[in-house]
Formats: sequence, C-alpha cells, structure tokens
Amino acid sequence: MTFDNQSDKNGCINVDVPSDVLSPYVERIVEEFQRGQYGGNMVEMVEEQQHGAGGGREEEEGKRDYSNSLSLFKGMADANNPSTMEKKRGDTAGNQVVSDKAVVWKSMTLRQKWSYFTSNITVEPMIACYVIPCMLASLATQNLSLEKACRVNLAYSDEVCTALAERNTTGYEAEETAVQQLVAGMQTWKTALTSGLPTILILFMGAWSDRTGLRKPCMLLPIVGEFLSSVSMLLCTYFFHEVPMEATGVFEALWPALTGGWFTMFMGVFSYIADITTVESRTLRIGAANVFLSLGVPIGMALSGILYLKLGFYGVFSISTVCYVLSFIYGLVVIKEPPRPHLKQKPEKTEEKKMSVCASILDFFAFKHIEETFRVAFKQGRNNRQKRVLVLMVIVMVVIGPLYGEMVVMYLYMRYRYHWNEVMFSMFTTFAMVTNLIGTAVSVGVFSHILKIDDAIVGIMSSMSKILAGFVYAFAITDWMIYLAAIVEIVNGTSFIAMRSIASKLVSTSELGKVNSLLGVCESLMPLIYGPMYSSIYAATMKTFPGTFFIVGACMTMPAVVAFFWLYTEHRKDRQLLEQEKVKSKEGPEENDLRTTKWQVVGEKKSEVPTMNGVANAAFESDHL
Repeated sequence: MTFDNQSDKNGCINVDVPSDVLSPYVERIVEEFQRGQYGGNMVEMVEEQQHGAGGGREEEEGKRDYSNSLSLFKGMADANNPSTMEKKRGDTAGNQVVSDKAVVWKSMTLRQKWSYFTSNITVEPMIACYVIPCMLASLATQNLSLEKACRVNLAYSDEVCTALAERNTTGYEAEETAVQQLVAGMQTWKTALTSGLPTILILFMGAWSDRTGLRKPCMLLPIVGEFLSSVSMLLCTYFFHEVPMEATGVFEALWPALTGGWFTMFMGVFSYIADITTVESRTLRIGAANVFLSLGVPIGMALSGILYLKLGFYGVFSISTVCYVLSFIYGLVVIKEPPRPHLKQKPEKTEEKKMSVCASILDFFAFKHIEETFRVAFKQGRNNRQKRVLVLMVIVMVVIGPLYGEMVVMYLYMRYRYHWNEVMFSMFTTFAMVTNLIGTAVSVGVFSHILKIDDAIVGIMSSMSKILAGFVYAFAITDWMIYLAAIVEIVNGTSFIAMRSIASKLVSTSELGKVNSLLGVCESLMPLIYGPMYSSIYAATMKTFPGTFFIVGACMTMPAVVAFFWLYTEHRKDRQLLEQEKVKSKEGPEENDLRTTKWQVVGEKKSEVPTMNGVANAAFESDHL
C-alpha cells in the first residue's frame, strides 16, 4: 500500500491517505481525546504556558488549539464514517435533523432539566404577580361601584341594596336594572380614560425604549399605577358615603392610565422576550409568558369571589396592594436589562449630553418620536413588510376588541341573565381560564413547537374557536351551555401569541419596541371603541335578547381569519424562496466526499510547539496506534 504525498510552500507535507485505512485510527483518537488520554499533553502545555511569559494570551491559544484539534478529529471521524456521511446526505435532502440542543436536553438529568428551566424564567413571575391582584380586585371593584350606585347615588334603602347584593332580586327588578344601567354608563367614560391616555403614552414609551435599550421601566411603571389604584380603592371604601360612584371610577382608572396600564406592561414584556430569545425559540417563550398570564387570570378570579365574601373590600384591596409590592421588587431586583450591542457600537461623540429634568421630559414627549414609531408601520421592506405590519394591526383590532367589550358587560350579563352571584361567576371564569390555559399549552407546545405548524394557521384555529363560541354563548339557555361555550373557545387565546410572534420575527431588534408599541396602540384603542359599543348594545337589548353582543363579537372576529390566511400564504412564499436559495447554493462546486483525507505534517523548523518525529500533535506517538 502506498501513500501519495507532496510538500507545499509552507513546508507542510500533504499526505493522501485512503479513508478505509484512516477511519479506525481517527475514531480511536477521538475516543482517547474524549477520555482525556491524549488531552493530557495539551493541558500540561497550557498550564506551563499560563505560568510563563504572557501566560494569559498563551493559555487562550493553547486551549483554542486543543479545542480545534478535538473538533478536527471529530470531523475527520464523521467524514470517514460511511453511516455518518449517509446521514448527512439524507439531512441535506431534507430529512429530519436532530439538533444539538435536543441531544443535550435528552442527556440531562431531571435535576439539570429543572435547573435549566428555572434559569430561563425571567419575566413570568412578575407577570403572574401583576395579573393576579388585578383580577383579584376587579370583582371587588365592580361590586364597590354597584354598592355606591345603590346606596350613595340612587339613595336606595339598606333593605333594597342588601337584597340586590345577595341576589334576592324578586320584587326589585326595576332597582336592579337602574343600578346596572348607571354602572354601565360609568363604564363608558371610564373605559375612555383607561384606554385614551395609554394610547398616547405607549407611542412615546416604545420609541424611548428602543433609543435607550431599557425595557424594565416599561414593565415596572404600570405596577406602580396599579399599586396607587389599589390604595385609592382602600380610601374610597373608608370614605364610603362621602365619595360617590363617579369619583371611585376616576380613582380606579386614573393611576393605571397615567402609567400605561396593561398595554405598556405587555409592550415591555414582549419586547424584552424578543431581545433575549432566538427566532426559533421566540414563539415558545412568548407562549410561556402567555401561560403565566393565563394562570394569573383564573387564580385571581377564583380567589376574588371567595376573598370578597370572607374578607370584604378591605381584605381584597390590601392583598392586592401587597402583591403589587412583591411584583415591583422582583422586577427591580431579579430582571436584568438585555444587552444591546447596536447601542454600544455608537461613536463616542453621539453620547447623550446631560439634560435637566424638564429637558428630559420635553425630549421624551417630542413629536418626532411618534413619527419614528409610525414610520415603522409604513416602512418599505422585503417580503411585503409594510403590508404585513398593517395586517397585524388589523388583527389586533378584530381579535382583542371583542375581548375587551365582553369584559365590560360579562359580569352584568351573567348576573342579570342567569342570576349568578360573585362565587358562581368566579367559578365559571376560573373554568374558562383553565380551559384556555390548556388550549394555549397544547397550541404552543404541540402545534407550534413539536409539529412546527405555522403561526398564522394557529391564529386561524384560534379565531374560528372564538367565532363558534360566540354563538354558543348567545343562545345558551342553561348554565351547562355556558360551560360548553368555554370549552368551544379553548384555543381562543392562541391568536394573541401568534400575532405577537409574527410581529417579533418581522422587524429588527432596534424596532421591537416601536412595533410592539404600535400593536399596543391598536390594542389600547379597542376599549374606547368596543367598551362603549358593547355597553350600549347590552343596555339596548337587556329586555329582548341580552346575548346580542356575543353575536356581534363573533361577526367582528371573522376578518381575522382572512388576515391570518393571507399571512400564511406570505409565509409559504418566504419558505419557497428560501428553498430556492438553498438549491442555488448547492448547485455550486460539490462538496468533497472525503474519500481521501489530506494530513498536514508540520516540519520541525516551522513548528512552534514541542514535536515528536516532526509531528506537532503528540497524539500520533501513542502506542495505541
């Protein structure tokens, strides 16, 4: 058996060795490297270099040489292994490839998996501690408004108001209707307050967040607003007869509105998640955050009715206040700002000059930042970027709008139509949220993560679920039909995840805050439209067909199906173009099938490391060969 060799200009000898001869030796070398038998010489060399002159640099070079050598031998072993080469050819042809991450995950112990899981938890606990007290106080706040409308504004007797509170409405139907209509009227302007100010604020917050790279203030500021609102509710309860229903509504809505509310919170949360995740894992992480949101809602609603009956207004609002404090502390201490390399690369001359407080406020509310935010939507780009952003804005309007409208009148509807009390309503809400959580987990974990179903298809399934459930709600005549409707809309919440995931993959990191603020603007405008509309529809149809607003919501969700389908066709075009580019790249020079392997044997004069028989790597001098 002969070996062809030749020397190159660098003094290296290129030896052509047949693969059938080399393969078993290379595999053995890799095994010995992995067991550390050949790595010892390299490690000793690195340790000697560490204590010598320029130890830090030589240490890094030694470690890099060792790592490169090991990678080289592994690559040669794979290249000379027919089964490995066949697998690679199959992968290139489009067969399923098991990623390194999947292999590593399977090799982890349960303890390591749990450690990995907990280390990747970031904003989720803060979301839960923010949502739970919001839901916990929502039922108590509605009852506080009803109590004040009855006892303070309408000045009904204690006998009447107590009977209405205990749901003994026999003989008091007129009083119940008057109280509900008064509260529904207040909901109209209160919704305008809680949505109008955040709509303006979120435009500036998104642009400011992208300029500075800061996401935490967008998440912490709404917590402060809810904390102040909870404290205000305690004061309104203490001064029950002195403060009318309208003043209570103002104090309830003003502080969250001034600090951005839920819209600013979720703008910051989803921008933060997009910053710290890869494109592949983004849908899963957004889904995980949405799961914590979905968990917080049923937990809060389940406890709201029970705690209200057991502890009253003081107990519920006090617990909510404590939860907001815990959420703020967690966000302030545990959550770290994501790295923003594009901000660090700016020249030193562009460093911001120190400004006074007034100048900083004026700069924050500068109109040019609103122009920057809207420029994102109308910015031309590849693959119909402009149209896709606009379609996503439409999806937000037709998907989120009915949800906010139903939230305004749902409790009033269940109380009037089925004579439910607080506990019965909280039990149903908990059931609905748990089924929604299960549907979200299945959609994200199975459909998106495992089956790799397109986000737009998931959005279509979610929208269809909402449409069908709307008709079941509207025509339900018994309690079990209401629960059936909750099961029908089991995957309703997935459309929110789908559109957020699509949006985050559509723009660059420097535009995440702006695009999320745009979606937040659309979302915050919806209560202004759907809240008064649903209140008006409910008030007008209470005595004829009170479930009319469900049918209206189902009809208004139908455009979302068309929009998601258009996005799906666009995604298919993207994948086809990507496949065409891959085919073109493979039409170039064919990859060497490595039937022979060229070895570079470094001559003694050129070698900078100890050699044995002219070979730089002492591994070849082992008796094992």
